[in-house]
Amino acid sequence: MTSDAHTPVMLIEVLDGLRLRVDGTYLDGTFGRGGHAREVLKRLGAHGRLLLMDRDPAAIAAARREFASDARISIRHGSFADLAQWEATAPGLDGVLLDLGVSSPQLDDAARGFSFRADAPLDMRMDPSCGESAAEFLARADVGEITDVLWKFGEERMSRRIARAIVEQRREAPLARTGDLAELVARVVGRLPSGKHPATRSFQALRIAVNGELEALEKGLRGALERLKAGGRLAVISFHSLEDRAVKQFLREQSQPPPTRRGLPPPASFKPRMKLLGPAQFPGADELERNPRARSAVLRVAEKL
Repeated sequence: MTSDAHTPVMLIEVLDGLRLRVDGTYLDGTFGRGGHAREVLKRLGAHGRLLLMDRDPAAIAAARREFASDARISIRHGSFADLAQWEATAPGLDGVLLDLGVSSPQLDDAARGFSFRADAPLDMRMDPSCGESAAEFLARADVGEITDVLWKFGEERMSRRIARAIVEQRREAPLARTGDLAELVARVVGRLPSGKHPATRSFQALRIAVNGELEALEKGLRGALERLKAGGRLAVISFHSLEDRAVKQFLREQSQPPPTRRGLPPPASFKPRMKLLGPAQFPGADELERNPRARSAVLRVAEKL
């Protein structure tokens, strides 16, 4: 996630974490507008390779415009969840980068429906060519399903009240625009002490649900582990607690034996597949001043054994 097309989050930390080799093969599973990819490519030699993926057709179009003529680069439209199914990854990877969540170009394009700050069609799909939009989900889901999404993916305490209001509202007219949803949620939740917009959690929850983000993350992490070579690095940038929790749990499962009762030795059968490379990293004060959107970023890096 970046503040604009040219400001990759935690760039130096990511490059250090990946420990780039000039002849290595690296995959950026979330191209966005190429902030990280561009800097990785600068550090690759003639025999290095960079594989680029993104679910968003607009991101892939940008990648092809800029990089299609570079023989070191391969580009694929699709989710990083399916990275292990891409033949280009079969020979093995020296590094994988996943920069999670919605990108700044997606947020800043009001027509995509990700933001409550501008009125637009209530879409929220990272790939608008497939799947169910947020408006379609809210038009057919019952109170229980909407409640579950808002609570599970947004940790919204007033999830049931919001869900009931949505179902009540659609008896008159379905919620088709971001402005309508933001206004409804604000009416139910009221002003927040934190000063955040009252629809923040609901919009996050719907976006995660519509795009199946947590399922994609779990599958993508396992695909990355499968395709990384021994010594290959995985770098993941998360932007909210649900993502970071999933990444932290996966890395813990791959690097540490499961917990046992106090005083008992760890199971002899456990063999770690990854090594954690330091604790979680966060943006520094200088970066936050330049790019406020980096404020919730968390970077975790691990190496395949």
